[in-house]
Amino acid sequence: MIRKIVIIIALFLSNISYAQFDDFFEPKTTIGGYGELHYNYVNPEGGDVSKTLDFHRFVTFISHSWNEKWSFKAEIELEHNFVNDGEGELELEQAFINYHHADWFGFQIGVVLPSVGLINEIHEPPTFFGVERPDYHKTIIPTTWFGNGLSIYGKYKSFDYKLTVMEGLSSDNFSTGGIRGGRQKGYKSDADELLYNVRVDYLGLTGLRAGASFTYNNAKGKLTQIPINIFEAHAKYVNNNLYLVGEYGMINYQDFSVEQSVGYYFDLGYDVSEIIGWSVESIPFVRFTNVNPSATTLLGGITEEEKSVQKIMFGINLKPLPEVVFKMDYSVAEVKSSSAKTTYFNIGAGYMF
Repeated sequence: MIRKIVIIIALFLSNISYAQFDDFFEPKTTIGGYGELHYNYVNPEGGDVSKTLDFHRFVTFISHSWNEKWSFKAEIELEHNFVNDGEGELELEQAFINYHHADWFGFQIGVVLPSVGLINEIHEPPTFFGVERPDYHKTIIPTTWFGNGLSIYGKYKSFDYKLTVMEGLSSDNFSTGGIRGGRQKGYKSDADELLYNVRVDYLGLTGLRAGASFTYNNAKGKLTQIPINIFEAHAKYVNNNLYLVGEYGMINYQDFSVEQSVGYYFDLGYDVSEIIGWSVESIPFVRFTNVNPSATTLLGGITEEEKSVQKIMFGINLKPLPEVVFKMDYSVAEVKSSSAKTTYFNIGAGYMF
C-alpha cells in the first residue's frame, strides 16, 4: 500500500507545472504557539490530598510558506517547565512538508498526527472544555499521538477527509490501562508494521463537525505482536451560543489479555454572556464521562471493572478573547469495582496565537 501511495504522489508531482508558482507571492515565516497553567486539587477517598501548580505545556509553532502550494509546519512542545532525570518532556510533535494542491487534495510528510477524534489534531486550550484534556483522550485515544509518516487530506463538497500511514505502536508497552504507552513518538521508530488511519467528517450544517475514523495496526514489539483496530465516532456542534460535544471510541485487540477498550463522553455548554450583558464569553458546561480500557478481558469478572471509571464534571470557560481562556471545573470520579470516589478541582489559564 505504501508503495502505491508513493508512486501516485510521484506521478502527480511530475505533472506539476512551474507556472503554478505565483510571481507575486512573497515567501513568509510565521511563529505561533499555545500554553496552559494548571492548578490541580485531587482528593481520593481514603487517600492523601494533593495540590499542584504546573505550567503544563509551552508550545511553539513554526511555519514557512515557500509559495502558495508548498509550506513547512512544525510544533515543539515543552511539558512541565523543564526536562531532567526523566521528568518533563521535550517533543517535536509536528514537523512536516505540506503540499496543498487544491481544497480536494493535499499531503503532509514528516512528523504527523493521525486523525483520531476531535482533540488529537486540534488541542489548544481555548478549543475544549475543562482545565485538563478529557479523560477519554488519555485512556482510550492516546492524545497527543504523533509519529513519522504521511497524510493525504482534502475537502469535497460537505465532506472533509484524511488518510494517514505512519509508524505503528509498540505492543510491548500495551497494558490493561490501554495503548498510550505504545506510542513510539518518532524516535528511531520501528517501521516493520505500519499504522493505517482514515477519517471522514461531514461539515454540511452551520457549526457542525460530525464523523468517524478507523485505525488498524498489527502492533509489534520485541517480545509481542498484538493486532488492534480502533473505531471512533465524534460530533461537535457550536451555534447560537450552544455547545454540544460527543465522542465514542472502541479498541479491539487480538492475542492480548484485554480484548476490548471502550469509552465515551459528552459535553453540554451554553454561552450566557449575552444574557448577563457581559463582553467576555462565559460558557458554563457539564460533562459526563465513562471510560474502561479493560472493558472485555480474557479473565472476565472483576478484571473488567477494576479500571472502569465514571465521572461527572461541572465547569466554566471564560474567554475575554477567542485566543485566551480562563477555566475552572469540579468533578467526581467513581471506580466501578470498588465504588471508590475521587474529587477534583482545577483552575487553569491558557492561550494560543
